[in-house]
Amino acid sequence: MSDTTHQAPPPYQPLDEDWDTALAVVAHPDDMEYGAAAAVARWTGQGKRISYLMVTSGEAGIDGMDPEQCRPVREREQVESARLVGVETVEFLGYPDGILEYGLPLRRDLARAIRRHRPDVVITTNFRDTYGGVFPNQADHIAVGRATLDAVRDAGNRWVFRELTAEGHQPWNGVRQLWAAGSPDGRHAADTTDTFAAGVASLEAHRAYLDGLGGDMANAAEFLEGMSREAGSRLGTRFAAAFEVIAFR
Repeated sequence: MSDTTHQAPPPYQPLDEDWDTALAVVAHPDDMEYGAAAAVARWTGQGKRISYLMVTSGEAGIDGMDPEQCRPVREREQVESARLVGVETVEFLGYPDGILEYGLPLRRDLARAIRRHRPDVVITTNFRDTYGGVFPNQADHIAVGRATLDAVRDAGNRWVFRELTAEGHQPWNGVRQLWAAGSPDGRHAADTTDTFAAGVASLEAHRAYLDGLGGDMANAAEFLEGMSREAGSRLGTRFAAAFEVIAFR
């Protein structure tokens, strides 16, 4: 018989919080709320300014609701959800939900947004193929995350998407890091012990979506508690939100 030793995963490192502005770029309404919103509440409570950019309006996310009916519902829920964690600016690019493709049009639109907002940090969600193990990631998440990563570089290069400069959007090389929430390659985390309840309330604001979703992920408090406790155990806190960090400076 072989002697197998199970080692505990390495502890998370605290995220750098010496910054002022961030832009969160995700595929759908609710993407930020599954784990990252409590961290956003922590940061807005510190006086940081965070804006949200939704590539789609999540209109294909409720099986029992026609997309044209669903779109305004999900947009309203996202605006309210963001307000609960201190985010006042929520923008929607209007790409079609469920069939996003990585490519130059998406990179250009995201680079434009980064140049407009000029953030210190860009936040997105997991762009890896899985969430670790065998649970596959969703195609829209992968496309947006990877396009966001490239758009950070594009935003700083005046010779890429030259039309952006012609539009008046000057290059922006000020993004220090990109943080991907929920990545299996996450090694950093933020303490969300004091803002966990705000994160739950932010997810619960997606009422129509959760009602249509059903299952374990529809129980906001229970789902987030399990995820946040696991991250907290690796940060040395009660609750935490974990991120993969990619540095640009």
